[in-house]
Amino acid sequence: MTLIVAVAVILQTMLPISAAGQETVRIGFTGPLSGVLAPSGKDMSEGFQLGFEQAGNQCGRRKVELIVEDNEGNPNMALSKVRKLIERDHIKVLGGVQWSHIAYAVAGVADKERLPFLVMSTPDDITKRKPAKFTIRVSAAASQIMHPLADYSRKTLGFKRMAAIALDNAFGHESIGGFQKVFEDGGGEVVQKLWVPINALDFAPYLSQIRRDVDAVVSTFAGGGAQRFIKQYAEYGLKGRLPLVASGVQQDEAVIRALGDEAVGIIGSLYWSPTIENAATAAFVKNFVAKYDKTPSVYHMSLYSGARWVCEALKATEGKGDDPEQLLAAIRRAAETVEDPRGPIKLDEYGNPTQNFYIFRVEKGKDGKLLNRAIHSYPMVSQFWTYRPADFLKLPAYSRDYPPMKP
Repeated sequence: MTLIVAVAVILQTMLPISAAGQETVRIGFTGPLSGVLAPSGKDMSEGFQLGFEQAGNQCGRRKVELIVEDNEGNPNMALSKVRKLIERDHIKVLGGVQWSHIAYAVAGVADKERLPFLVMSTPDDITKRKPAKFTIRVSAAASQIMHPLADYSRKTLGFKRMAAIALDNAFGHESIGGFQKVFEDGGGEVVQKLWVPINALDFAPYLSQIRRDVDAVVSTFAGGGAQRFIKQYAEYGLKGRLPLVASGVQQDEAVIRALGDEAVGIIGSLYWSPTIENAATAAFVKNFVAKYDKTPSVYHMSLYSGARWVCEALKATEGKGDDPEQLLAAIRRAAETVEDPRGPIKLDEYGNPTQNFYIFRVEKGKDGKLLNRAIHSYPMVSQFWTYRPADFLKLPAYSRDYPPMKP
């Protein structure tokens, strides 16, 4: 599916300059607008679109045409759509994506084509051991999300022994690996790891295996899979018996808007929620609700931020040629200077944001709807946590088998 958002009225699409003398810049987006990740994919698309619309659909003297492509959460489809955006639509910037394995593939294409790529995905090594020069992450690395949660689980919640259950893909492996590393460095132990296929509908075979002699369970799922897992965790009788902590992606607004009491009490870590109290969040939420009449998710906010960075960069590079590296540098500067709902951002040398993280607990608001309430904060969290980057990068990458289970 292709959607050309009406950001500008283009009468002669074959010409780079309109009759009015204004340059039109094409921006591409691809994400999972159908399939298991459709809730988050649609949120990403809406956020990206809103960011440009709030700029009047114009960045300086340049009009913007946003071209949206559904990649269905499929790697081959994603690469095909990216090729179409590059070769047929001649985009100058790409945003979106989702699954980690798709992000790795698209980042390789972006580097080859010298195309600035604003990725909403969590693969660790895209900004660590295999950095992609033209990729800037608008979200966070999988393990970066889990490091604060592990610290909080051990030091504040006092858990000593935990079981882990997660997606059997890079996102799940890196999330649980990051949690296990920090949790065990703090004196705890992950005594069990269960891996669930990404297309699983029935979680009972895995829930039945969770050890009952643990203090709590840590999990990592996303989209519709996260909704099913949370419901089945409660239906299986584990809610109330074994506390559940999770990647904040699992309990983001994109997930909990379709849930009820089964989600209340889950604790997770993430870099933003609409309940965060600052002026930029208040303005963003107000404008978002006015347009979409629903609560924004972290996917909305992250791509909204990305669009604003791109727009500011287009203004800054006006009249300075068409060099992709110059545009990339301008986007990096904008990420650190444009006021953002999540608070201050510092991009490290690998293109990953160092940013505030929060521990959230799912609660019911006064209107009866679920929300993520911040109960603790960790300022300016690096993707390397508190470890020295040079030492961290000497370790094996977080994976299905690393860190290993203790004998």
